[in-house]
Amino acid sequence: MSTTRRTFITSIAASSAVSAFARDWSGKNPERYPDPDVIALEPDFEKLIQGNAPIRRLHTGMLWAEGPAWNGTGNYLVWSDIPNNAQMRYLPEDGHVSVLRNNANNSNGNTFDFQGRQISCEHATRKVVRYEADGKITVLASEFDGKPFNAPNDAVVHPDGGIWFTDPGYGSMMDYEGNKGDLLLKEAVYRIDPGGKISKVTDELVKPNGLCFSPDYKKLYIVDTGDPKNIKAFDVADGVKLGKGRVFAVNKGALSDKAGKGGSDGVRCDINGNVWASAGWVGDGFDGVHVFNPEGQRIGFIKLPETASNLCFGGPKRNRLFVTASQSLYSLYVNTRGAHFC
Repeated sequence: MSTTRRTFITSIAASSAVSAFARDWSGKNPERYPDPDVIALEPDFEKLIQGNAPIRRLHTGMLWAEGPAWNGTGNYLVWSDIPNNAQMRYLPEDGHVSVLRNNANNSNGNTFDFQGRQISCEHATRKVVRYEADGKITVLASEFDGKPFNAPNDAVVHPDGGIWFTDPGYGSMMDYEGNKGDLLLKEAVYRIDPGGKISKVTDELVKPNGLCFSPDYKKLYIVDTGDPKNIKAFDVADGVKLGKGRVFAVNKGALSDKAGKGGSDGVRCDINGNVWASAGWVGDGFDGVHVFNPEGQRIGFIKLPETASNLCFGGPKRNRLFVTASQSLYSLYVNTRGAHFC
């Protein structure tokens, strides 16, 4: 039976009572199983829950954590602390967290290509770069039509070697996350082909932000953090072009968001085509991870005490969800796998 509004409100209320007053994020006082902050809104989500796995806060102390990406070769997670101009690294074997790079040009989104090389979107330089195995940095994209990008935000890779990235410009709208300056291009999504040619694939979104491919790479999901506050789906034609976008899911006004101010940021697909989306800017009962089935119906909610910025699947089996949320890094083992390696 589908979860009713009353059932959901009851679940949120019970979860809030436990989390707000009893949950100890230091890990010294374990949470009872099943984790009360992993909430099934529809029966289908129950199949994705690992009942004896808790939400864990792995690290805190950042200013704005973003861009988590899993490195399968090195068996570690990398993410950005944008205002602190650093890239961080988490080692699962002992929980060690350290600074990977302390001058990251206010990088935001990170990913790895099929050769294991890290790709980062830099706010401060308005570039997309790749870190080579010998330590050198290759600039993959710096301008379009003779104008510098606004501030590349998030990137994903395609099996054909193409790199797709969004350019909403947040990093150039303030000095806190980059260098304040004019946005000279219409906010858009771009593709870098294996030969280095850059093409614009769509500019129909107000503020294109997080993005991910469906398991078969035939769809591209893009979060619009502009006024629509929705997630749009695009058909991918011949691996290089996009059809007209359609609204896949809307976070605005959902769950406890009565004022309609909340929204998503980062997205990832699991192997069954479900879309896992970070969400925030509302508060208790909304901030965390919203999970949608392939038809765009919200089926699950992972409640966090901070605005969630982005997420990825990782671990050797890709069954561990990592979430960057404001000042902290969280993880949760789930009963599914990420659709892609990063």
